[in-house]
Amino acid sequence: MSEKGDELKPPKEVRKVFEVFQGLRDDKGIEEVINKLQKKYKGLDRKEKEALFFLLNNKLEIRKDELTPILNEIAETTEDSTLWPVRLQRLRSRVRSPRLAIFQRIAKNPGGIRFLLDFREDLINSKRTADLDFAALDADLAFLLEMLFQEGFLYLEEITLDSPYSQIEIIKDRDMVHPMTSLEEMGKRLGKDRRCFALYHRLLPLEPIVFIEVALTQGLVRNISDIVGAAEREIRDKDLDTAIFYSINNTQNGLAGLGMGKMLIVRVVDFLRSENERIKTFATLSPIPGFWEQYLRPILEGNDEPFLLKKEDIPGFFSRKARGKILQFAESSDDSVEGFCKALQQVFSGTEWVNDSDLKRHLKGPMVKMAYHYISKERNLKGKPLNPVAGFHLGNGATVTEKCVNFLANTSAKGLKESCSIMVNYIYSPSWITQIRRSFKWLERLEIRSFFGR
Repeated sequence: MSEKGDELKPPKEVRKVFEVFQGLRDDKGIEEVINKLQKKYKGLDRKEKEALFFLLNNKLEIRKDELTPILNEIAETTEDSTLWPVRLQRLRSRVRSPRLAIFQRIAKNPGGIRFLLDFREDLINSKRTADLDFAALDADLAFLLEMLFQEGFLYLEEITLDSPYSQIEIIKDRDMVHPMTSLEEMGKRLGKDRRCFALYHRLLPLEPIVFIEVALTQGLVRNISDIVGAAEREIRDKDLDTAIFYSINNTQNGLAGLGMGKMLIVRVVDFLRSENERIKTFATLSPIPGFWEQYLRPILEGNDEPFLLKKEDIPGFFSRKARGKILQFAESSDDSVEGFCKALQQVFSGTEWVNDSDLKRHLKGPMVKMAYHYISKERNLKGKPLNPVAGFHLGNGATVTEKCVNFLANTSAKGLKESCSIMVNYIYSPSWITQIRRSFKWLERLEIRSFFGR
């Protein structure tokens, strides 16, 4: 634990909330206590919540003197003794986390699951910014939520034009990948070859946990305008052979890392294959958030210490002719590493380059190679892909090659700012579906609902 954690002095209000948590060990008036807890917790600011997380993580624990007697008994017992299973069971009951027991009581009460989801979202945000270790607290919460968000609690629902207005509006408002400005725009994403599926929890029926938007197409789609900006489509059912997952949104950040997106993808794949056996290819058309602002631009500026790709490597991706074209566009004659990187940064800091056909032709190959390097080679401190979208899909078992990286795939303002117009097709193979089905055997029994059918 860091020195910062040792010195953390919880304010009076934090102490009060912590005491309410401790009070949940007792069954007396539990509903009233939980209501009090929710009200007091909402009144805490970010720093106060961090102090509370510290107390729950470090002070609400099993005491050593509670375990010593049973550990001594086990050490003195042989495995063939009739007392061995008895004493093991006593140990299991003693080491049960007091936090987990409290969270379970909260979950059983009205509004309890919603509170725990919001609580873990705050905890995850604190873990990213605070110099404190909340691993034990998060492990208890994650364990409980995994139990609560499994078979019997979840159902899949297809969102159609006949779905309630409130559900369609939620999808419209929560799509952060390709935001929409109107319900009419949302309506264009619902139809025979544009589908939307959402995963719900039975105790949270008015708000999806995670949803996915799918385009049924003929062949692999490499440009987002062919999906969300396309005119009326006239592809016959028999010609549809590919499902493109182009927008996946997690609406409950408190469930991060628990595999909800993976569950949704595999169930939707199963459903679409049962509906149309001609659909053989399942892939994404995914953005590369952070490619420009958090990766390539810092490297061009010389802030390349965290990355495998270095500033001096950049010119080597471009031919001499391409470098000349970029320098000409930036009105520069400095062909040194510093000069070229400054010119390339100038190109992508604006949007005018999109209108220069010759420049785009020279940018395509090098930018595809650098983007592929970013998603396939660059890693964070935990050894996972630096890009979160790549981490999600590759972690799920999808594959990607350089041929799957598409330049000029999203020339919207958002696409240019995020990734210099680049998008990626991550491919989900049939063998992946079989493997995941073995991992989540209960997925085949996941109920599929639709308000009015298709």
